[in-house]
Amino acid sequence: SCSTVLKTLHFITRPLSEEEGNFSLAYIITIHKELEMFVRLLRAIYMPQNIYCIHIDEKSPRDYKTAVQNIVNCFENIFISSKRERVVYAGFSRLQADINCMRDLVNSKVQWNYVINLCGQDYPLKTNKEIIQYIKSKWNGKNITPGIVQPLHMKHRTEVSYREYIHSGVPYVYPAKIRKAQPPHNLTIYFGSAYYILTKDFVEFTLSDARAKALLEWSRDTYSPDEHYWVTLNRLPG
Repeated sequence: SCSTVLKTLHFITRPLSEEEGNFSLAYIITIHKELEMFVRLLRAIYMPQNIYCIHIDEKSPRDYKTAVQNIVNCFENIFISSKRERVVYAGFSRLQADINCMRDLVNSKVQWNYVINLCGQDYPLKTNKEIIQYIKSKWNGKNITPGIVQPLHMKHRTEVSYREYIHSGVPYVYPAKIRKAQPPHNLTIYFGSAYYILTKDFVEFTLSDARAKALLEWSRDTYSPDEHYWVTLNRLPG
């Protein structure tokens, strides 16, 4: 029962400070295995003023999906992504999973300030309050998506087309002998982390701007597009 979940797992049920209560975070968590690890992560980052979108890999076993759904049902501010992907490592589906959650989050009633993306094997080193204070101290109104101009040894990721294959039941991406067109809108491709802390304004921009949409389409057959997509858009003037 939900009361048992809340009590035995010691979920926090009220904001621990006024500062935290007035600064809501959104989380995107992409998961596919290890239910206990997911519960530990969720318990560590859970605050009632925040909002959480959980993306469950469509390939995950049915009992795993059911267990996650049963936990999520106990909270008004946690939900399963309305559209789920069959995630392939280093494939476009990993980026699409985040975008699916972003679309749900911008339409939510919670007025969140920043979104943080995690995978099921992450775990926080800072408290909710420490994360907020860090954002406010250095990054107020800015995105945390570090990167550099795409290095030469990474050029292959975006210069040729990648295709999805299945070997022994395991999906993977592999380069095809097709050279890609140049990036749209003369964009300079940057390379960095697939993980980020983004403002709500930036998220709304990525979901609506013509350049962002064009880059997304162009990235469909690149290798690990989540490692260039966010950082490239963040380097656009303004």
